[in-house]
Amino acid sequence: MQGNPVFMEKAIALATENVTSGRGGPFGAVIVRDGKIVATGANSVTATNDPTAHGEIVAIRNACTALGGFQLCGCHIYTSCEPCPMCLAAIYWARCDAIFYGSSAADAAAAGFDDAFLYEEIRRPINQRRIPTVNLLPEKAIASFDAWRAQVGRIDY
Repeated sequence: MQGNPVFMEKAIALATENVTSGRGGPFGAVIVRDGKIVATGANSVTATNDPTAHGEIVAIRNACTALGGFQLCGCHIYTSCEPCPMCLAAIYWARCDAIFYGSSAADAAAAGFDDAFLYEEIRRPINQRRIPTVNLLPEKAIASFDAWRAQVGRIDY
């Protein structure tokens, strides 16, 4: 599968402009369907005090709004840098058909954006992670799933 360099250039330009304008970090993303840009996004973590406001996440939110749904089937995402674990998961949840990226995770790490520790944490057993994670009231929490399974007319995703 080959991507379109024009869309990657747009993602890179968004990332660079985001830095030079002082709005945020060096990450931009473009979501395309049928050869047309549906939405764009740039990192706004520091501007919005939102640690989830990565370029890809912003673009996904904008695309879902533009398309009126929570799935991006048929869409390709062009991102200026290899997605971090959070963004990669969001891209999968959104069901994009392809990911095209510019810089690598190693390039990001060299610039001070190292997410290797997240990959390490994901691989650790829950009881060995840096942030204590405790299973609490599972016998009561299951009620939410029971209600979901019983819900008539639910929208599965």
